[in-house]
Amino acid sequence: MAELLAPNIITAKRSTSQQELDNHARLGASGLAEQGIGEGDAVALLMRNDFAFFEAAFAANYVGAYAVPINWHFQSSEINYILGDSEAKVLIAHSDLLQRIVDRLPPDILVIQVPTPDELVESYQLDHNTADCLDFPQWHEWIRQFSLWDKPQTVSRTNTIYTSGTTGKPKGVVREPEVGASAEGMQRFLRICFGFSPGDSIRTVVTGPVYHSAPNGYAINAIKSGGFVALQERFNALQLLEWVERFRITHLHMVPTMFVRLLALGEEDKRRYDLSSLEFVTHAAAPCSPVVKQAMIEWWGPIIHEYYGGTETGGVTACTSAEALLRPGTVGRAIESAEVRILNDLKQALPAGEVGEIFMRHHGYPDFTYKNRQQARHEVEHEGLISIGDLGYLDSEGYLFICDRIRDMVISGGVNIYPAEIEGEILQLPEIKDCAVFGIPHPEYGESLCAYIQLKPDTNFNENQLLTALEPRMARYKLPKKIVFVDDLPREDSGKIFKRKIREPYWQEREAVLE
Repeated sequence: MAELLAPNIITAKRSTSQQELDNHARLGASGLAEQGIGEGDAVALLMRNDFAFFEAAFAANYVGAYAVPINWHFQSSEINYILGDSEAKVLIAHSDLLQRIVDRLPPDILVIQVPTPDELVESYQLDHNTADCLDFPQWHEWIRQFSLWDKPQTVSRTNTIYTSGTTGKPKGVVREPEVGASAEGMQRFLRICFGFSPGDSIRTVVTGPVYHSAPNGYAINAIKSGGFVALQERFNALQLLEWVERFRITHLHMVPTMFVRLLALGEEDKRRYDLSSLEFVTHAAAPCSPVVKQAMIEWWGPIIHEYYGGTETGGVTACTSAEALLRPGTVGRAIESAEVRILNDLKQALPAGEVGEIFMRHHGYPDFTYKNRQQARHEVEHEGLISIGDLGYLDSEGYLFICDRIRDMVISGGVNIYPAEIEGEILQLPEIKDCAVFGIPHPEYGESLCAYIQLKPDTNFNENQLLTALEPRMARYKLPKKIVFVDDLPREDSGKIFKRKIREPYWQEREAVLE
């Protein structure tokens, strides 16, 4: 890391220098090592956007361990699943988040709390009494016991991000260390997809939650570059514009929902701030309406970029503003050293224009495995290419278009949601006979969750009762936003619910509006 003395990493209320953050990481690394944490071990992080998140992640990396960010929206059962599956030996968490799970923590895990910073307490309207009142060692006090870690770092590891599959059970994506060609492949990805090149003076705002794969990788590499990094505690469109002007921001990583919120601002707010410093704005994680993309390009200029890939693959295709305007809806062409193929059910290559399963690979990008799931890793690969479960097609010039998701995954505001997991929770309720959960169009989030519910005979159960029963079981963003009670659900000959029949009318209605 570059050693910068001036504060170059900030939040709404605090600032630090890269040197101070790195010193804290090195103290933490010595502490982790004294606890026996080393090569290939897991250190879980349950934090919002905060300096301590990166200090702990870099500390784990220094000793050869994997940092495992956990979605802090999860309920205790979901968090405990990841703690167990990742075999985490340490959990470093914000104090208010620990309050929710303190009674269900694994008995053999070292727990270190980070007092929840004031800006997070205010932004999320938390009780100040939950910010640092637990009987666990506090991160910054704990690390002061140790000396700076001064051993050479043998390899560079990325964080282990948990992503879900067909069953909805999270799978940990463990990436191989960056060495040789894979390190070069990572640099290529950073240059093409993030706009980061060695020697650039990057000035950015981290707009998304750092437990999520893309904001996590973006923020870590921005900090490692020695640039200026501002952490939003949660996305705020007007604050972003103000920060772009005040801090002369050059780079941003966003999701389409953020574009929608920016475009919804009043004309006076849009014109109020000087955005001329922006050089490279990239987005990913969810489909972006061509109308939204065009509006952003008209407002911010031809600096809007898009890339497509997954937690497993990294970015594989990329698209400039000019390409997006010329081919509305495309996510771009395969980047240098990457490959995309469209295959049918027999794994045969399809010609241009025909829809099939997308298989892709950025050759040279560090390979991965699924933690404890070698078979699952094998199932997503064909002839060296990886599928993340999307359907699409290539046009005659190799531009990729995404059509649908094989596994019915819903992407709402850039967050992956898996209906199978939610259906499993609903079906545990004694009043429910059957259900179907799927995504329907949403003007801001892209998609929202809809649940069709079939009750058992002679059962009275309403929407409020259903949501009340589900709230303790799952994160709030997984709760269906639209609930429809029906007498019967359409089924295929096999008995499986014919989900497409109830889902398609919502999307057909959207297409009719767009036309």
